[in-house]
Amino acid sequence: MEICNALHVKGYTEPTPIQEQAIPHILEGSDVFGCAQTGTGKTAAFALPILQLLSNTPHQGRDAKIRAVVLAPTRELAIQINQSFTDYGKGLRLRNAVIYGGVSQHPQTNALKAGVDILVATPGRLIDLIDQGFVHLKHVEFLVLDEADRMLDMGFIHDIKRVIKLLPVKRQTVFFSATIPLEISKLAGAILNKPVQVNVAPVSAPAEKVSQCVYFIEKTEKRSLLFQILTDDKIDHALIFARTKRGADRIAKDLTKKGIKAEAIHGDKSQGSRERALDGFKNRRIRILVATDIASRGIDVDKLSHVINFDLPEVPETYIHRIGRTARAGEEGAAISFCSPDELPYLKDIRKLVPKDITSMPHTFSTGSVSMGNSIAASTHTPMNRGNQQRNKPTFRRRATAKA
Repeated sequence: MEICNALHVKGYTEPTPIQEQAIPHILEGSDVFGCAQTGTGKTAAFALPILQLLSNTPHQGRDAKIRAVVLAPTRELAIQINQSFTDYGKGLRLRNAVIYGGVSQHPQTNALKAGVDILVATPGRLIDLIDQGFVHLKHVEFLVLDEADRMLDMGFIHDIKRVIKLLPVKRQTVFFSATIPLEISKLAGAILNKPVQVNVAPVSAPAEKVSQCVYFIEKTEKRSLLFQILTDDKIDHALIFARTKRGADRIAKDLTKKGIKAEAIHGDKSQGSRERALDGFKNRRIRILVATDIASRGIDVDKLSHVINFDLPEVPETYIHRIGRTARAGEEGAAISFCSPDELPYLKDIRKLVPKDITSMPHTFSTGSVSMGNSIAASTHTPMNRGNQQRNKPTFRRRATAKA
C-alpha cells in the first residue's frame, strides 16, 4: 500500500514496457538480464520489486544490514537511483544510502554506521569502504548492475568482479545494459543464474518523438552557429554534448560571455560543482548544460526540449544515448547536430544505426561584421557507389560579403 501511495504521488499510472516485463520476474525471484537504454523506466523496474520484497522482513536502525547493493557507473546516476529508492520507499521501514567518490566519505560512513538496507554505490568508493571495514556484504540478497556497458567502458570491470566475489552465492541478480557487446555477455553469463532476458527499446531505436537534424559546418564556425541557434526563444532548456572536458568548459564560458547562462559538467569538476550545476539545470536556473558523455550518465531532466551535439560522437551508439535525454515519457524533443568535414565518417555510421532520417539543414549566420553562408548539398540516406559518391557528398562552402 505504501508503494502504491508513493507511485500515486509521483503521478505514475501505467508501467513502462521494461517495468511490465521485468517486475513480475524479479518478484518471483528470477535473475533478470535487461537490455534497455536510459529513459525507459528501468530504475523503477528494479527498485519497486526490491522494495516490496525487502519490506516483508524489514530491519530497523543499527540492526539493518546491507541486503541490496546497486552499482552504477557515475555519481550522478547513483544519486538519482538513491533518490528513486527514497521516493518509492516512503512509509516503508527501510533505509537506503548512496556512496560515491570525489567527496568526503564521513557523511557516507556515518550513514552506514546508522544502518542501511539498500546501498547504491559507484564501484570505486564501494571498494574503498569495503577495504576500510565500513561495508560488509555477507547479508546481501539482491545485486543490481545498472548500465553495465558503461561501467566496462570506464574500466570498472575488476572492481565489479571483486565485489561479486564478496557476495553470497545465493542471491538474486538484476543486470541492465543498453548494449550487449561480447564482454557484457561474458560478464552476465558469469554472474547470472538462469536469467530471464527482457529487451526494450534497443539502442538502434531512438525515441520516436525526437526530430533529428544536422548542420554541415566548418569546425571554426560551430560556436557562432550555436549562439545563433540559442537566440531562438523556443530553446529554453538544452543539453549540449562536447567530446572533451576542455571543449565543454570553453563552450560554457563562451555562452556565458554572450549572456546565456551555461555550466559545464565533466569528470574534472568537483562533486559539489557537478551537483550544483545539475541541480540548477533541473530547476531551470541554468538554461544550458554542457556535458561530456561519461558525465552525462544519470542526467534525467523532465521536459528537456533539445539536445545539441556540438561534436559528433565517435561511437554511433553514443548518439542514441545522447538524444535519448529528450522526448521522454511521451514528450516531444529535438536533436540538433553539427558536422564538420572530419566528422563525416561518424555521421555515416550514425545514419546506418538510426532508422529515422536525419534532416540536412542549410544555414546563414554572422560572425562579427562578416556575413557567412554555408551551402549544403543534402546527403542521401542510401549507400553510395563510386558513380554517385562525389555528387552526394555534403559541401562546405563559404561566401563572405563585404563589410556593411
